[in-house]
Amino acid sequence: MSGNHALIFGASGITGWAVTNALIEGYPDETSFSAVTALTNRPLSREAALWPDSNKLQVVSGLDLLTDGGQEGLEAEMKRKIKGIDTVTHVYFFAILTERSAYIMDLDSDKECTINVKLLDRAVTTVENLSPNLEFVVLPTGTKAYGVHLIKDMPFTPPLVESMPRLPEPFASQNFYYAQVDHLAAASQGKRWKYCEVTPDMVVGFVPNNNIYCLAQTLATYLSLYAAIEGKGATCDFPGTEKSWLNKSNDSSQDIVARFAIYASLHPEISHRQRYNAADNAIPSSWSKKWPVICEYFGLKGTPPPSGGSGPQPGKYIEDHLTEWRKLEQEKGLQTGRVGNERSFGGFQYFIMTMLDFDRNLDMSKMHEAWGSQKEETDAKGAWWKAFDRFRKAKIIP
Repeated sequence: MSGNHALIFGASGITGWAVTNALIEGYPDETSFSAVTALTNRPLSREAALWPDSNKLQVVSGLDLLTDGGQEGLEAEMKRKIKGIDTVTHVYFFAILTERSAYIMDLDSDKECTINVKLLDRAVTTVENLSPNLEFVVLPTGTKAYGVHLIKDMPFTPPLVESMPRLPEPFASQNFYYAQVDHLAAASQGKRWKYCEVTPDMVVGFVPNNNIYCLAQTLATYLSLYAAIEGKGATCDFPGTEKSWLNKSNDSSQDIVARFAIYASLHPEISHRQRYNAADNAIPSSWSKKWPVICEYFGLKGTPPPSGGSGPQPGKYIEDHLTEWRKLEQEKGLQTGRVGNERSFGGFQYFIMTMLDFDRNLDMSKMHEAWGSQKEETDAKGAWWKAFDRFRKAKIIP
């Protein structure tokens, strides 16, 4: 065994879950890590998470990086709760940590930057102070770094490549990804530990807990209900526009992002201070290619949006048929609490499938060159169907 100890912040999030899963499944090999610690805010058992049984794994819940006890209080809590905290070598700072979250969206951009840097600083400083063995930190960002959230004001022409400059002002100062990366660069100066940044686009994957930013969960519940009501073989119009139906992008399946993040963390000689686009395939796709594949899983025929309009909005459709969904939950013995509550957010799906109606495809050369012979790729069926299989196994969908 290597003696490496992975600490995953946000292990119940889409990519944090996949990092944990890949490590305990033995990626890149069984000897790479001897211990894996998964940190979650809400209580989560290994069984509920669908993680394989492993004596390497410990799951620790209830940590709040913004604890009123401050840095000292957080360190005391992590020292008390995490077995072997002094042996941690690799930190994967992924996904949501608390209800306030590691990825906090706020209309006040100054507040958003300040609080997200504080979260990262608390996490890294704590591990630095408690473990003399820290070697690497992986930070996820996203295509907001290229300005995709600016919609028509995105200043770059795809393919989006890592060597592109940062956004111009005032957008640069409003982008907390930049603030987090700058913080890691300064914090690692003169230290033995290294870091890198992985930049996925829309992440496709499974989550064991309800997650408002998980499009695969939204579509899985919607299309399961749609098939139950409309019948197998029914047509299902795309819930975006004719324009968004055709825009080019690269999906980022949770397994691809996670496995590359792990690989990069084990090769600091090439990955230190680098940003890597992280996605499934070098060839971009569109909803016109993906939607029929997605619908096929549920026995439906995915069709384009109607001329000048769009298909049913998933959130609204579920809301209008909550009684039928509750009946489905009961008949099929499904988990409850996945729809019709404050953690069901149709706005995210609308943003991804309707508002992002322009090309935002990624250049994948840098990631693939770094990954070398270990490079992995998948297609829409591989990404989406695997996520749906996991939701089905977890009894979240029938």
